[in-house]
Amino acid sequence: MTNLPAVIIYSDGGCSPNPGPGGWASVLLFPDQIPQELVGSEPNTTNNRMELQAALEALQSLPQPHQITLYTDSQYLQQGITEWLPMWQKRNWQTVNKNAVQNQDLWQSLAVQQARHQIIWRWTKGHAGDKWNERVDKLASSVIPKARLPLDDEQAIHIFTAISYSDKGKIGHWAVVLRYQGNVKTLSGSEANTSSNRMHLQVAVNGLQAIKKAHPIHLYTTSDYLKDGATMWVKGWAKYNWQTKDGKSVSHRDLWELLADFNQTYQINWHVVSKDNLPAEMIEAKQRSCR
Repeated sequence: MTNLPAVIIYSDGGCSPNPGPGGWASVLLFPDQIPQELVGSEPNTTNNRMELQAALEALQSLPQPHQITLYTDSQYLQQGITEWLPMWQKRNWQTVNKNAVQNQDLWQSLAVQQARHQIIWRWTKGHAGDKWNERVDKLASSVIPKARLPLDDEQAIHIFTAISYSDKGKIGHWAVVLRYQGNVKTLSGSEANTSSNRMHLQVAVNGLQAIKKAHPIHLYTTSDYLKDGATMWVKGWAKYNWQTKDGKSVSHRDLWELLADFNQTYQINWHVVSKDNLPAEMIEAKQRSCR
């Protein structure tokens, strides 16, 4: 195929929690045209399926073959389509261990699109300032069906966290509201020489340190970094002596180690809350953190 029309595609997808409600998004950048945005959601899916779905929807939307450069921050998608797919097809959609390939339906559909188009698959680091990667991430997150918060769970302790941070002075303020049945407690404080990410970890640690009894806990935050780290990344970091996949030391290890210990001690349910839909207790915490 020669002289095909060209397009650049950015795609992204995710879930909250994983597995759980998910969203996907793609942006198609045609020469001299307004960017075309595609979005969609699923009530019960996985991060990986949403990453595949985002790319597939963009490719299927093209009525004729194109010359495409497709950017994704999913190594699962990029490596799967460029390295693993030919082997899966040869093995009749089985892995080297003779297990069925996960998400086979989406991979098969992507294989059809791979044959229809001329595609260069590019991996790009997520949350690293790439304009269009940031855009599809925001779009995908915006369409994830919102799970109802368990605010009326009377058997659990509820920890509502908030921070404020000044990059200029590297000063952070934090506040937390703790609620158990009819009892409410508020705490607040500040930290110097810190960062926004570290403050989100610090306020969670401060709230959990105030717990005296081993009741189930719901912890509410606006930070995906905190929630993803506490529920997914921290186990791998601990296993590999607190190093990342790149062999670098994990940032804020001291706080992550404390959070890992709390995960072992308590039954903690981590909830990311939209800044546009904060419960009353988080609004109060936010106001206290800004004083």
